[in-house]
Amino acid sequence: MLPPHLVALRPHQWSKNLFVLAALAFALWDRTQEVVVDGATIGRVVAAFFAFCLGASAIYLVNDILDVENDRRHPLKRLRPIPAGKVAIATAWWMAAACAAGAMVLGALAGGEPAPVLAALIAYVVLNLAYSARLKHVVLVDAFCIAAGFLLRVVAGGLAAHAPVSHWLLLCTLFLALLLALGKRRAELALLGENGGAHRASLLSYDVGFLDQMVTLLSAVTVVCYTMYTLDADTGAKFGSGNGLVFSVPFVVFGVARYLLLLHTSDKGGNPTRLFLGGDRLFLANLVAWMAVVWAALTGRLVTW
Repeated sequence: MLPPHLVALRPHQWSKNLFVLAALAFALWDRTQEVVVDGATIGRVVAAFFAFCLGASAIYLVNDILDVENDRRHPLKRLRPIPAGKVAIATAWWMAAACAAGAMVLGALAGGEPAPVLAALIAYVVLNLAYSARLKHVVLVDAFCIAAGFLLRVVAGGLAAHAPVSHWLLLCTLFLALLLALGKRRAELALLGENGGAHRASLLSYDVGFLDQMVTLLSAVTVVCYTMYTLDADTGAKFGSGNGLVFSVPFVVFGVARYLLLLHTSDKGGNPTRLFLGGDRLFLANLVAWMAVVWAALTGRLVTW
């Protein structure tokens, strides 16, 4: 079992920062641009990744400090180290300051072209501080703040790798992040019921029927956007995969469908991070299969037409 001070940093949430690596991963396979992927490039991207990890932990600590009383009334969040009293609030403030300082140092080391990674990191921290202080209580704005955080991760990774970020990557990230954010709000309403407003003011303005409509809409848009990306002529030219990536579409559809099923039938859908880390074996198996198909398409191991 991890010590409470480490648990308070929420290291399992660092998996969200894999979006920082997206631009580097695409640059490795892109045959239409000359992005130098050497040790220095990888070092900058890794520095950016850990900068966002520390920055996120600083935000989580501040959020838990500000929400400590509300979290103590939540059936799950009351078990977190700060509301449970395992980490003192004064200690949590010092930890947040140390994480923020470390994040800024790593952000500066990550460099960035044509803009510094540090600028994207600061924007991310400021946005999330505003989110923790006020914006998370504003209906819909809370979900778009979460989505903006993912977009900043992707942009920062592109800056560190000196690689342009595809508009398809930004769109797919936006729609997927909104889907997961509003799905989480739906799960919170189902869990807390009429008491939801006492934990998060925005839940007073959300309605399960509305959230179901938005989740359905965003699920469809995410799948369509990804499908259009795989069929785009520029995608085939960049990765030399022809239409090979289209074979990954069924796995995306299955993944979205599995998430929706879990959202409506269990509590697993309310925690997307744990879901992607293996909280559901079938979802994880599908994710691994999707990665295998994408790898096969990019390396020319799939038959194309």
